[in-house]
Amino acid sequence: MLDRLTENLLKRAFDPLVRTGQLEVIAPSGKALMFGDGGQPQARIRFTDKRAVFALLRDPDLNFGEMFMQQRLLVEQGTVYDVLELVLRGAKHVPVSATVQMLDAWRMKLRPLLQNNLRNKSRANVAHHYDLDDRLYQLFLDSERQYSCAYFEQGDEDLETAQLAKKRHIAAKLLVEPGQRVLDIGCGWGGLSRYLAEVAGAGHVTGVTLSTEQLAGAQQRASTSPCKDQLEYRLQDYRDIKRETHGPFDRIVSVGMFEHVGTQFHDAFFKQCHELLSDDGVMLLHFIGNSDVPDFNNPWIERYIFPGGHIPSMSEFTPAIERSGLVICDIEVLRLHYAQTLRLWRERFMARRAEAATLYDERFCRMWEFYLSMSETAFRYQDIAIFQVQLARRQEAVPLTRNYIAEREATLKHRESAWRPSSPMMDTASKNEAISA
Repeated sequence: MLDRLTENLLKRAFDPLVRTGQLEVIAPSGKALMFGDGGQPQARIRFTDKRAVFALLRDPDLNFGEMFMQQRLLVEQGTVYDVLELVLRGAKHVPVSATVQMLDAWRMKLRPLLQNNLRNKSRANVAHHYDLDDRLYQLFLDSERQYSCAYFEQGDEDLETAQLAKKRHIAAKLLVEPGQRVLDIGCGWGGLSRYLAEVAGAGHVTGVTLSTEQLAGAQQRASTSPCKDQLEYRLQDYRDIKRETHGPFDRIVSVGMFEHVGTQFHDAFFKQCHELLSDDGVMLLHFIGNSDVPDFNNPWIERYIFPGGHIPSMSEFTPAIERSGLVICDIEVLRLHYAQTLRLWRERFMARRAEAATLYDERFCRMWEFYLSMSETAFRYQDIAIFQVQLARRQEAVPLTRNYIAEREATLKHRESAWRPSSPMMDTASKNEAISA
């Protein structure tokens, strides 16, 4: 009786979702249930126990990833990405159950608590993800350690080429002039700030981060830069940067950091940027945004990957910009660029998965495979995109048309032909060997 109930629940759940391709679901009873039209992709999953089925159906946003991590949902054919693609590419048009609707409403109410990103909490949230073993990121990122969306000018570039194009695109929009002072909020391992100094000609670039691992990497790489005297990195919260001490700045850039601010702190963030920016200054904000109505952070991502994170809709962040006194000069939506970036990251991670397992364990590897796979499907099928928002204090700070972007990109690309990036970052083992020597 219970076996039949479980099988019927699985049919009701998967049948409206999987219309194309083929998903075979093996119920705990051993019965095979087929969904789709037999096309591609094709995948097979197996539930090891009935409670795993009920957990998934009760709260799919949280428990799909948890069941996969716990090996109570096994992928026996294809990859977990294939399974997510089969399920999610048609999910937008399928009504959710009453139970899921209640969970969604509750999670919306919890947003202020989860995103209460005061200084200490922000530091802890960053450490949870970015202060992992530095060798992990070496497995799948490009040589400049760009942990944000690449820019695919043709669509089929390799990761190194696309990440270089991203830096070039951002530098062009920033309109960096020789000698200018630049602030990089959330500088990561410093790849963009080095580009702004070494290629774009910035006079001084200050990078701030809350990650001790990233700070160490940025400082180590800067020490070998021909522009090392023009690069400065600090472990500092954006709220603690003082105009009278550190600014004002001619240019401000922030890539992949705004998602960690939280809706309650949007006003504080943009008011701080207004305060730090010079009268003729220009700012470029690059972040993951929601092209749909405001929503809560995915609960699995919240618990395991990015605590305190949020993907803001345009209706959530633009009012804070208006209240800050900044002017929106340009908004570009990079559709599918991050999906392609994540695909390359996932392929590189899976190719070196065994190395990741030696750093952590198999459960960690399943978690990261699910994270990269789920993120890619979100950008392909769930209205998630990259927003690049150009801001200024005065409208006149930016040219009237967008022609300057292509012109500046061409100039920067010409400079790159004679540019040699500073020495690659050493992993922990290499650093220890160098010290011993």
